[in-house]
Amino acid sequence: MKRTIRSIVVGTLFAVAAATASAQDAVVYHVNDTATQALAGLRNIRNHLEADPGAKITVVTHAFGVDFLMEGMKDRNENPFSATVAALVARGVKFEVCEFTLKNRNLKKEQFIQEADFTPSGVARIAKLQKQGAAYIKP
Repeated sequence: MKRTIRSIVVGTLFAVAAATASAQDAVVYHVNDTATQALAGLRNIRNHLEADPGAKITVVTHAFGVDFLMEGMKDRNENPFSATVAALVARGVKFEVCEFTLKNRNLKKEQFIQEADFTPSGVARIAKLQKQGAAYIKP
């Protein structure tokens, strides 16, 4: 009887340890200004994934932070943001654009690269992700 209980306890401990070890870190990167945050943010995300390849990263953009996800946008070195974004999406990163920003700036979804997803409210999305346990990073 003691061995059965011990086996159950040990098995449960191993299951909990395995679940904890395989849990992904959830992170939300908040970008609201392309000029000062986009390039640094993309570099941070690339480095983040090098250190923690299993991290679940969501980039939420609003205000002037949505601009780097628009078709044809380039960084200060004249490199298209789209190539870096596509490479990060291939690694599991999600990029979300605030629909309130679209409305307020008279932008259309068709103006954005295909890797961009949309969320009704950028700030509400950030709050929801944090409530779900995501760490908050603002580059």
